[in-house]
Amino acid sequence: MAAAFGRACAFGALRAAWRGFASVPVKGNCCSYSSLAWTFQARCSISAPWTVTVEQRRQSSFFNTLTADELWKGALAETGVGVRKGRGKRRKKKLRKNLNKGQAIGEGRSGFLWPGLNAPVIQSGKVQAISQRKKEERERIQSELIKQRDTYEKKKKMKIKRQGGWSGKCWGGVILDPPDPGPNGETYEDFETRVIEVRNVFCMNAKEGRKKSIRALVAIGNGKGAAGFAMGKAGDRMNALRKAKNKAVHGLHFIERYQDHTIYHDITVKFKRTTIRMKKQNKGYGLHCHRAIITICKLIGIKDMYAKVSGSKNLINITRALFKGLTEQETHQQLANQKSLCVVEFREEQGPLPIVVALPEGTVREDPEPEDEVPDIKLEWSDVKAAQGMKKSPWVNVKRTVW
Repeated sequence: MAAAFGRACAFGALRAAWRGFASVPVKGNCCSYSSLAWTFQARCSISAPWTVTVEQRRQSSFFNTLTADELWKGALAETGVGVRKGRGKRRKKKLRKNLNKGQAIGEGRSGFLWPGLNAPVIQSGKVQAISQRKKEERERIQSELIKQRDTYEKKKKMKIKRQGGWSGKCWGGVILDPPDPGPNGETYEDFETRVIEVRNVFCMNAKEGRKKSIRALVAIGNGKGAAGFAMGKAGDRMNALRKAKNKAVHGLHFIERYQDHTIYHDITVKFKRTTIRMKKQNKGYGLHCHRAIITICKLIGIKDMYAKVSGSKNLINITRALFKGLTEQETHQQLANQKSLCVVEFREEQGPLPIVVALPEGTVREDPEPEDEVPDIKLEWSDVKAAQGMKKSPWVNVKRTVW
């Protein structure tokens, strides 16, 4: 009897290797037999109603012993010797792909409903059994999945057109989407996001060698005085830009504007080796500044200003110096309260007559401002020469050939 059972199980195991399942009717007592299970990686059992059942089975596999993260690390050479290969500049890094795009767990051409995968386990107080969808519904779901896959392929091939940059190949000045919504559902649709700088940076370490990453500097603003900036770093450009714009929302500054178009007074600010001199201008003057300062001023809402950058032209230093100077400026009312004096302004349309622009909240002191409190404003020699007509011609030091 055991030999007959062995032949039946062997026949069932061979059929299981081809079809994955087999059932062989036999006569005899109820018993179990599993001698061929390890040979064919199958389970063989005999039970009522006197049938031999063989199921294909694999106890362990390369794909079910390792996690998805470990499999991706092996495929992308993120561990071991593969990390140290190709340390040069032009190494193209492979990225992980989402293999679940266009797929739905439990969905197939047969249209079965599997409780816990694509159907609820319990419905109306009853445990659901495996069922099958109707033909029309199966065709509709399959067509929707095919459409999703087609859209993913089109997005891969489609090139994103950048708008609003300073120049063709430069990321500076490019308009981005608003920052992502906050945890409580707050949105930032009224904020405009602009790229200031995108650069490749490298880090040397013992394990990976010369590791490349992208650093992005992004500024945001609503055009009404609220603005901020931040830097983001990531392995690819889009993640770096996303990190920077979401981080900039958490560091907003409110900048006061005089009559909603310019600054309150002239500002000279220095940050490291960068110096910026900003001058207040009348309406209609425009923005005569560095292109990064023009971009940030538009985000703030400043329309008329002159600015001269001297020293280092590093965009990070320029951005930090600009925000430092604009946040430290004093309004006319703050200056009047600080000095306990009236603040007056001279305008061209009024001639020599001053205009009072702010009064102190307390009592006005009678004695004038002491000389040691008067700010010692250093004039730029180039401005003095230009005002007096003493500016040198650009052809002064040019050697002329005498024939």
